[in-house]
Amino acid sequence: MPHATPIEGRVVCFGELLLRLSPPGQELPLQSARLDARFGGAEANVAASLAVLGHPSAVASALPDHTLGHACAAELRRHGVDTGGIGYAPGRMGLYFLWPGAMQRPSEVIYDRAGSVFATTPAEAYDWPRLLAGAAWLHLSGINLALGDTAARAALAAVQAANAAGVAVSFDCNYRARLWGERAAEAPALLRQLLAGADLVFGNERDIALILGGTFAQDDPLERFRAATEQAFAAFPRLRHMAATDRTHHDVDTQDLRGFLATRDGVRSTRAFRLSRIVDRIGGGDAFAAGLLHGLLHGSDAQDTLDFAIAAACLKHSVPGDVNLLGEAHMRAFLAQEGFEVKR
Repeated sequence: MPHATPIEGRVVCFGELLLRLSPPGQELPLQSARLDARFGGAEANVAASLAVLGHPSAVASALPDHTLGHACAAELRRHGVDTGGIGYAPGRMGLYFLWPGAMQRPSEVIYDRAGSVFATTPAEAYDWPRLLAGAAWLHLSGINLALGDTAARAALAAVQAANAAGVAVSFDCNYRARLWGERAAEAPALLRQLLAGADLVFGNERDIALILGGTFAQDDPLERFRAATEQAFAAFPRLRHMAATDRTHHDVDTQDLRGFLATRDGVRSTRAFRLSRIVDRIGGGDAFAAGLLHGLLHGSDAQDTLDFAIAAACLKHSVPGDVNLLGEAHMRAFLAQEGFEVKR
């Protein structure tokens, strides 16, 4: 894909904003009486990363009208995100608990999101003509579909509004089995319906197998991804890009990460990068999504776009919390392998 004309306009991210609670370091749950609190959420992570990279970004969501809800919005504003699309109502905030792993002990996430303000806010509460005014992209994830019928209808309405307004749709499949729970049987049809309206999808062969059926048994991960993209492009005429990361675990603290990007004219990949002594991998996929949108907004060619996205994903593993707070210069330095001397 050659260089394209840069795209002007905001990126609007629609999804639930969360409070993350986790013990310090790699402690076990309640090993001590302390839990560290951070704000996050898949779509909010993308919005904040894009703002740090210099793009106008906004969040459309619903938060509880109390101290926690307003503090969450303030944190997004601190990073440069437009929070004018957030509505407030009485109720509870979605939570998730992260128990960080170490060595051969994997991390674990427990969700506490049922009945949150976002999950119970109906589609009609979102004024999409206003929220999408001046937008180039709408970004959202399959997590919205997993939160219940109300949130699923709101997500589908958002995509329909974006399609009608000529706003491109970026969709991260983000399948979370624990969130779907008893509604797991509904997941393929709902994901398929949303994916039909997407221009860009973040997903791998497991996501496409879930959504469209079939299996991808190729030995090489890149060939599995290639086969999945062929099926996805055939099933969804609107789709223009499909991207994914491929992760190899040596242990919790040492992993290899590379990126894949497919367009209708071919599939590209990056080399694998070794990540050692990982600080925090939560939000790595969101950093990848923001990095890819950064390249598309700038009109970069496909390989440069993918290289930048994987650099963002890798460097997120060095940043505590959900959001990649590093700017473009850090990603370019990472790709240039400029070394580890102190920058003075």
